[in-house]
Amino acid sequence: MDLTASGVRTTSVAKQARTGLLPANVVLGGSLLSLVGLTWDIQWHSDVGPDTFFTLPHLFLYAGSAVVGLASLAVVLLTTAARRAGRPVDPRVGGRVVNVFGRTFAAPLGYLVSGVGAATFLLYGLWDQWWHGLYGFDAVIDSPPHIGLLLAITVSLIGTTAVFAAAREHRWGRLGTLASLTVLLTFAPVLALGLQQVPDDYADAVSIGTSMMAVLLVAVGAGFLRRPGGAVGVAAMVAAVQAVFWWFSPWAATAYADMVGLPLRDAISGVPEMPSLTPMALLPVAAVMELVYFAGRRRGWRAGRVSVVAGGIAGLLLGLSLPVQRTLLYTGAHLPPAWYLTTTVVLSAALGLLGGFAGWRFGGMLCLLAPAKRGETADA
Repeated sequence: MDLTASGVRTTSVAKQARTGLLPANVVLGGSLLSLVGLTWDIQWHSDVGPDTFFTLPHLFLYAGSAVVGLASLAVVLLTTAARRAGRPVDPRVGGRVVNVFGRTFAAPLGYLVSGVGAATFLLYGLWDQWWHGLYGFDAVIDSPPHIGLLLAITVSLIGTTAVFAAAREHRWGRLGTLASLTVLLTFAPVLALGLQQVPDDYADAVSIGTSMMAVLLVAVGAGFLRRPGGAVGVAAMVAAVQAVFWWFSPWAATAYADMVGLPLRDAISGVPEMPSLTPMALLPVAAVMELVYFAGRRRGWRAGRVSVVAGGIAGLLLGLSLPVQRTLLYTGAHLPPAWYLTTTVVLSAALGLLGGFAGWRFGGMLCLLAPAKRGETADA
């Protein structure tokens, strides 16, 4: 009897896992589609310039968000129907179910967040269309509607990460979580460009923000996986995406300019814009973080405290590497004065401590989205 019950349960779990895999992959595919549109759009601004609402890169951006939104809505409606019919809802499919508008709808937490992000993105898109109609093409990426769009994408990507984290006991759930963190980390330096408005008389705010977000998300990978490979896994995937975009971004901008009959700018740096924002030293820095985590495990130290130290070291290294990276990539760029570089590195290390702490905690929060296994505990 026990063997039969166990077999039925195994079959049921496998069926539920397959059920959750399809919509999870759809929302991840939509996120990737938006990421492709974003790197293409940024390169277009840099190499060509004239821009309206209905450009091909913009359509990629909005199509990706629409895919995420529709997939999230479909899961919410199916979950609501299952709840009303009295059928059990598996928390592996997008996380624990929460009520929306009282008990009008029932939504898995991950899909609720990704759907809200996608809907907000489309609302900001209407604002962007009005903005283009009023002012013509955009000259900068940090216009008011663009900031809203970038924040909406961030919310949507957080939801996508939560969707996969809920299926943590399955390999596709773990890999999908690391892949979602990869998309978030590839996107994060663009969000950091909003810090260009912060006075930079004493330190490089963009480098500090980029370093902190990179440390945070790599630490989330380590905190979620809770075994060797989480930090390096995220960094390796980011390096692969960066390599692909290094080729794709300038090629797509040039090909599209030829298609619509627009010339390229006279002075082009030749450096892909969005891929060059991502820290190129991220993979070795993540390897250093793994060594710190390993040393902490060997000595029996609390993992959360070890992550703070790992984050501080990583923040210091990234804060130093980003100004050097720009100097190596761009002709005419040079290192800032020693005092300015020192201030940048110190602040990056300080915020790296915070990123290591918060990242490990957020990784633990992602673990809580999955059904708890018997005897499983979270090491804070």
